[in-house]
Amino acid sequence: MAQLSPIVQHPPAALEQALQRLGRNIRTARLRRRWRLEDVAERMGVSRFTVADVERGKPGTSIAAYLGALWVLGLLDQLEAVADPDRDAEGKALEAARQPGQAPRRQRFDDDF
Repeated sequence: MAQLSPIVQHPPAALEQALQRLGRNIRTARLRRRWRLEDVAERMGVSRFTVADVERGKPGTSIAAYLGALWVLGLLDQLEAVADPDRDAEGKALEAARQPGQAPRRQRFDDDF
């Protein structure tokens, strides 16, 4: 069996909370549709245990399973804003700080050898 990575074994609290929140949201969407775990699992092509792990927000569950559940529920389009480069204020600020104020001057080379 493959060794679990440290982030799966001991996820940071913020990551654990985000996964649990996502799992609860997926469960709520499923229940509102009155679908059983088996219904979602069949549509995803996975076992009902995988869907249960998604709904629990289990860190070792693949991102494909989370995305598959969202896809089956018709909620995948809501992920467009996740990691959108245009919404990354810190990244944009760092990029702007690295850019020179003016174009670098060309060096002139002397042709005399």
